[in-house]
Amino acid sequence: MNPDSLAAALLAVLTPIVERRRPEESFDLAAGDVAFERPKNRDHGDWATNIAMKLAKRLGANPRELGQEIADALAAVEGVASAEVAGPGFINIRLDAAAAGALAKTIVDAGDAYGRNETQVGNTINLEFVSANPTGPLHIGHTRWAALGDSIARVLKASGADLVSEYYVNDAGAQMDKFGASVLASAKGEPTPEGGYPGQYIADLAQAVLAERPDLLELDPEAQLATARELAYARQLREIQQSLETFNVHFDVFFSERTLHAKDGGASAIDEAIDRLAAQGHVFEDGGAVWVRTTTFGDDKDRVVRRSDSEIYTYFAADAAYYLSKSDRGYQHKIYLLGADHHGYVHRLKALAGAAGDDPQKDIEVLIGQLVSVNGARLSKRAGNIIEMDDLISWIGTDALRYSLARYPADSPLALDPEQLRKRTNDNPVFYVQYAHARTHNVARNAVDSGVDRSTFAPELLDHETESALLGALQEFPRIVAFAAELREPHRIARYLEELAGLYHRWYDNCRVTPKGDEPVEPVHGTRLWLNDATGQVLRNGLHLLGVSAPERM
Repeated sequence: MNPDSLAAALLAVLTPIVERRRPEESFDLAAGDVAFERPKNRDHGDWATNIAMKLAKRLGANPRELGQEIADALAAVEGVASAEVAGPGFINIRLDAAAAGALAKTIVDAGDAYGRNETQVGNTINLEFVSANPTGPLHIGHTRWAALGDSIARVLKASGADLVSEYYVNDAGAQMDKFGASVLASAKGEPTPEGGYPGQYIADLAQAVLAERPDLLELDPEAQLATARELAYARQLREIQQSLETFNVHFDVFFSERTLHAKDGGASAIDEAIDRLAAQGHVFEDGGAVWVRTTTFGDDKDRVVRRSDSEIYTYFAADAAYYLSKSDRGYQHKIYLLGADHHGYVHRLKALAGAAGDDPQKDIEVLIGQLVSVNGARLSKRAGNIIEMDDLISWIGTDALRYSLARYPADSPLALDPEQLRKRTNDNPVFYVQYAHARTHNVARNAVDSGVDRSTFAPELLDHETESALLGALQEFPRIVAFAAELREPHRIARYLEELAGLYHRWYDNCRVTPKGDEPVEPVHGTRLWLNDATGQVLRNGLHLLGVSAPERM
């Protein structure tokens, strides 16, 4: 019996009680109105609910008396061992061993699907994250946003959302010309131009460009710059994409900013975006400049989309066109994951949503991630002034790095200890969880050698206190996934997995899957193998949501 079926059972006994106490009133109760919690003290049962306290005032009843009436009716439900009232009206519920233990087979049968839920069904989401300029390698900040963004995408998809993960490639504007000029200067053996990009990676790009176009320096100056810029850009973008794939981060879309500026003989997407905002009455001219009146929607000031001394649109104009593009592609909800230095974007993006005709409170979400530091990390030899993602992966490893970055809320500053993360001890959280998973496979291998299989399943035999605790945690997994998706907080998955690993290790120390010595194989051994494999499945499913591998041997 899982929380959903328990909620349905509670609702079934609650409805006649409500009708008897208040026949003149109409109560539209649903299973979603019934909330359960896991008691901190397992002596209090498997589940607790405050439904009696919640309904007492509406029914004109004493919470404890109402709770007792509900508990008496619930205790007669098949699969419920007992229901008792505690405190001001809490109802503590204990399931019988067979009802609780049946979950082990349910999980194994569900496999990779266990934990998936439908709480986000109907939501069409565009999740944008990382979106670093293609003018250099990804650094430590991008690494955190990559881990968090990809994990958020995974839990949202596991909860039924129709989601696309997107990388906005800032490949238009002055920074691209500076990038191209820096590569060209290196190719010519000249110093980095003022405001340009330094670092060994620029020299490496220059050599790659020369190898691809040996005639580069024979071209006219304008063609030299354009060729160096385009070839270096393409190569740098490929490096970024390779770094992300190595980090187990997949993007469905790489959206080029240039497509917003392209006219193709007519109006550009930016032109059309400004016209659409103007049609809604949000564009005005002042001092020869063109503005969007974003203060109407809570921005601290109106935003310029084209300055009086220029025919070139501002970055905000491109932001507007990009936002509208997301809506045009069918994504009602837009999530932006931005770095710590982008707090100023929150109000302007929400105001932009309002100007576009969306609801700023519902249709756009801006998550700000905080900085991360790594103890003892050295600056990149290639870039010179940053810590590169690739260097971190080589040093710490994808699994340890991803798990650690997803283990904390996005809005908390984070300092990582690489030496701790490289240890193969229980003090290292990622090792602790992965080792628990590997142990489930080791137990399964030993079971085969001992003649234990899953041909028998007697869930009533799973009555040890550590089995009750382990089954209770396994029941929680779908709810944890749904909660992580709702709050955009994948760290809840990591903390759950650590708790589950601890409960599994305690169960392993107390309950044998294989018989001792010459003892015969009994139904309890095969049944425990189901529980062992169910735990391994949940650990594996949870690690997948964090983009972390689940090794079978360690």
